[in-house]
Parts: sequence; structure tokens; C-alpha cells
Amino acid sequence: MPEETYEHHPYDVVVIGAGGAGLRAAVEASDAGAKTAIICRSLLGKAHTVMAEGGIAAALGNLWPEDNWKVHFRDTMRGGKLLNNWRMAELHAKESPDRVLELEQWGALFDRTPAGKISQRDFGGHRYARLAHVGDRTGLEMIRTLQQRAVALGIDVFMELTVTDLLKDGERIAGVLAYWRESGKFVVFESPAVVLATGGIGKSWKVTSNSWECTGDGHALALRAGAALLNMEFVQFHPTGMVWPLSVRGLLVTESVRGDGGVLRNSEGKRFMFDYIPEFFKAETADSVEEADRWYDDKSNNRRPPELLPRDEVARSINSEIKAGRGSPHGGVFLDIASRRSPEFIKRRLPSMYHQFKELADVDITKEPMEIGPTCHYVMGGVEVDADTQVSRVPGLYAAGEVAGGMHGANRLGGNSLSDLLVFGRRAGEFAASYVKSLGAGRPKISEADLKRAVGEALAPLQSGKAEENPYALHQELQETMQDLVGIIRVEAEIQEAIGRIAALQARATRVSVDGGRRYNPGWHLSLDLRNMLLVSQAVAIAALERQESRGAHTRDDFPMTDPYWGTQNIVLELKAAPDGGAPTLTKRRQELPKAPPELAELLEGEH
Repeated sequence: MPEETYEHHPYDVVVIGAGGAGLRAAVEASDAGAKTAIICRSLLGKAHTVMAEGGIAAALGNLWPEDNWKVHFRDTMRGGKLLNNWRMAELHAKESPDRVLELEQWGALFDRTPAGKISQRDFGGHRYARLAHVGDRTGLEMIRTLQQRAVALGIDVFMELTVTDLLKDGERIAGVLAYWRESGKFVVFESPAVVLATGGIGKSWKVTSNSWECTGDGHALALRAGAALLNMEFVQFHPTGMVWPLSVRGLLVTESVRGDGGVLRNSEGKRFMFDYIPEFFKAETADSVEEADRWYDDKSNNRRPPELLPRDEVARSINSEIKAGRGSPHGGVFLDIASRRSPEFIKRRLPSMYHQFKELADVDITKEPMEIGPTCHYVMGGVEVDADTQVSRVPGLYAAGEVAGGMHGANRLGGNSLSDLLVFGRRAGEFAASYVKSLGAGRPKISEADLKRAVGEALAPLQSGKAEENPYALHQELQETMQDLVGIIRVEAEIQEAIGRIAALQARATRVSVDGGRRYNPGWHLSLDLRNMLLVSQAVAIAALERQESRGAHTRDDFPMTDPYWGTQNIVLELKAAPDGGAPTLTKRRQELPKAPPELAELLEGEH
């Protein structure tokens, strides 16, 4: 076999991922003078950020002058059931307005109020209407704007390139190994700073709003490089995904439908959310249809419709109705805006939803309700990072966006994802560039031995010589395991079963073999993705078993109440090297949650 040759590229900062967080990080690093590259698995612009349709949460106060960063901070902490990293929530609430205005300065075209200000809409869990929006295509406009900015700065973009490993020099990041998806040829990036902006983990579940890229690559890369993951049990199931036809099952139905007046009904036509208002939210949630309907015209008392409860509450309520036999014909419930708003209003405010249902399900949402159900959407858990700098415990490794943990606690509020991307993407890029400058000439170097090891692991599925395990079959089994046993409602016996199944799948994955060569070989691509999905799924299941309570997006049927003790504990996951040189082991430990300073704790008095 001929000696493997590599394409080499030297950079100061390499950003893995070209969604909102990755683009914002790259822009900031480049502005700071760092030679910057962006790597994306797909085409530039094909980012999961585009799926965030409803808006960017920021306390601009354009509709409600009373809104400010303190209220946004409180809402975020309450939505996260107080398990958020308080410093991240504070920075996010304070800096979001500036990041939105910055986008506007770069050319983003927001919807406007009659007075000409950026329009803001209501979303679940937010006390005031604070989501800056562009119809129901806000994520698309964000990506367009940031992409245009990155191209204008001359940032190098490597498309259809998959990262397989982070390379280190001792404890420090030294670079990245990747391969071209078309040819299979390896590319080495020599870079002392890497920003992970790889998004989510949803493709480990059978029903998900996530696209094919969301295989937990960043989470797994960070673990294998020596970083830690935080609170991976918290996986958000968005209340409203399409359920029919099966070819589009799980595709997101934006929360904007409910923010603009849509209501949830069961098969009996009943508006059932009034039966599921938790004590925690009763003081500010309408308890009758009449009061809820008045809210859309007169918001002075601010008692909101129950359809706008936080996502975990709504998803559990829908799940309960379906299990009770009051679901729709295709296993969901009905989301009705047709009887609530005029066709003109719907087409103006929700153009993407109108076309999505018309084209994919032959449903006219201006005339009939949508069938929807919960879909795996977002992971609150992620890489443990410093709140201010976004650096992990590995020098030179940063994370921002969905791959980073801490910001959203036990449950993310809608709209906070896009502002999170902007605030912490910017910080990750800023501090990555600053770190590189501090190194001077003493940059870490990639060792040839480390490089050969990483290449050998990547090529293993192509070189086994006989077809033992099929990656497609293993992926299907993993998705069924996570969907059935580590889904919305969890119990100890099922989580234990899932952990056992995942371990068996991991053993089988070492024997995966794919036919053909490296060129245009999707089976090989999946075999490498599978390694990441299995590791991350194991992390989710282990953390779900450890947290013996129900909190936010983590619901244990055998521990249905929130436990004050667990409200003070993070669950940290790390890969520990085996003493005999064998495969490393995923370990868990508890970590005391940092306490907010008195001036912020005062804002949360009375919460629990």
C-alpha cells in the first residue's frame, strides 16, 4: 500500500461548523487578525440554524419598554429550572440586544413595527414579546447575513469536509484531521486554536427535526480530546413537529404558530393545555379560554395562553394526550391557527409554514389544522466551557452554540438559541484569537505518530476485509433504542436496557465493514458518524440514569418530582484512559452548581 499523503493547511483558528455560532466565531477571530478557516460537512448555508424560524430573543424593549436584560435573565433561568450557568445566562441577556443590532448593521432585514423599530413576537417562557424576527425565516436571514460577512472578510471555507479527530501536542490543541467527502483524501489543519460549533445530536433518535449533519461530532471530538460534557440528560423534544406523511416525520413546526395565536386541540376538539398548567406557572398563565383569547388583544395583565408554556411542559402535555387515546389519526395532536387568524395574516406571518404543509402534506393551514407531535430537537447538555471565554479544559479548544453546555440549564426557551449563537460565537472567536496571539512562536506541533493513529482509525472500516457489521443496520438499532428507551418519558429499567444495548452496539461497531473505496462512499461516512453517535448516546443514557428526578426536559416516571438536591448538581462526563491501554471508559461525576452572586440571586427569589 502506498504511503498516505495529506493535504496541509496552516491557520491560527479553525472553526468546525458553519452555522450561526461557527460563522460568528470566524468573523470575530478574523476581525481580531487571526488567519481563520471554516470547515463544514455540507455546503455553506446548509446549516441547522436555518431551522430556527421564530426569532432571536433579545430584550430590545421595542414592544414592551418594561423589558430589560434582568427580565430576560430571569426568564432564561426559570426556563432552565435554575440549572443554568448563571454567568452565561447573564452575559447572554446583557449582550443579545447588541448582537441583534450588529446583525442589522451588517444587512439583516428584520420585520418592523409601525414605528419602524425591529418587530418582536411572543414565544413560550418569555414574559414579554422579545423575539426579533423575519417572518418565520429568521435563521435563514441570520445565516445569509453572517455568511455574507464571512465571505466579505475573505475567510477561507472548506465545504464537504468531515473532521475525524482533534490532534494535540501534550495537553494543547495542535490541529485537526479531516477528509474530503468526495474523494476520501485526508486534510491536516495545523492550528493551535479550534472552535467547535458543530450543533446537535438529534440523528441518534428516530423522530427528529435535525438534519443528517447532527450526529454529535463536536461532543464526541471534545470527549476524545480530553474535554468534559455537562448535563447530557437534557434533550429537548420540541412540542411541534410534523407527524405525517412519514417521509417528513419530525420536521419542525415553528413555535411562531403558537406565538401568533395557534392553539392545540385533541381528537375531541378540546383545547387541552388548560388541563396541564403546572403550579409553577399558574400565577402568570391564563386559566380559561376567554382570558387566553383576550391576551392576544390586550396583554396588559400578561397572563399568557397555556400553549406558550415552556417547551418541556407543552411536549409532555401532548405526549399525555396521545397516550390517553385522544391523539390525531397519525399519532399526534392538532395545531389550529386556521380558525384563529385570517388567511392573509397566516401567509404574511408564517409563509414558510404555509408552503411547508401545502407542499409536503397537502394541508392548507389557512383552512384546516396541522397534525403535530413532539420531535427530538435540541440538546442543552454539551462541552463544559468557561462562561466568559468559551474555552474548554483543553487549552486551545473552544465551543459555542448547541455543542456547548451550561447556558440553557434543564430546558432552552425558544429564541434563546439564536441569541446564544451570536453572543457566545463572538466570544469564542475573540478569545481563540487572543489565545493564539499569546503563544508567540511557541506553537504546538502535530506529531507524525498521532496523525498516523488517527488516519488508521478512520480507515479501519474500509480495511477489515470481510463484511461483518452493516453501519446502516447499527444506526437503525441505535435510533430505535434512543427513541423507545431514552425519549420524553424515562424509567430506570428502560435506561439500563438502553445502556446495555448501546454497549453491545459499540462492540459491534468495531467490526463494521464497508465495501468499496474512499471515493463517494456514504457507508464509510456513516461508519465514522456512528462512532460519535454511539459515544454521545451513551453519555445521554448514563446521565439520564444518574439524575434521579424530573427537571426540565428530563422526565423520570419513577422520580416524577423535582428534587432540591439535584437542583444544585451538574453531571459531568469524561473519558478516562484504561490502565491496561485498552479502550477508554466513559465516567460520570457530580459537580456543585456555581452559585449566582446576591444581586442576581435576588432576581430569582421565590423560584424553585
